[in-house]
Amino acid sequence: MRAILTALALSLALPMAGCGRDASEEAAAATIPVTITSKGQPHVFNVEVARTDEEQDRGLMFRTSLPADGGMIFPFAKPRIGSFWMKNTLIPLDMFFIRADGSIDRIAENTIPESLEPVVSGGEVSAVLELAGGTAAKLGIDETAKITWKDTK
Repeated sequence: MRAILTALALSLALPMAGCGRDASEEAAAATIPVTITSKGQPHVFNVEVARTDEEQDRGLMFRTSLPADGGMIFPFAKPRIGSFWMKNTLIPLDMFFIRADGSIDRIAENTIPESLEPVVSGGEVSAVLELAGGTAAKLGIDETAKITWKDTK
């Protein structure tokens, strides 16, 4: 009887194992290039796009690491005040609040993991880019930089 139950469990589990993709594979498959041009120097990041409300609500929650050239962009249907929090976000992030023309409204550097304090833009923005905490300081990126991307969907 035990052998039959084990065989049944394996026969159900094996097809499911082939269906799932590693999270890093999924992220790599769904990335777009985002360029931050700061002081004439372009910095290219391959970021995931949070298009749907569900994707935007989840964001980078529960991630334990982020590649140096990775991140996530949150495009908005129309400009609005951007407000994010770090609930269930386990790593510090730099948040770039982007105006419709690609200029930076505000950079919130090294946001505090798991904080419930809102991180808010200074004005209306068209998107928010989240990168690994410390990226802005490391690369010398400030509010004079421009951010460009093309979302193919």
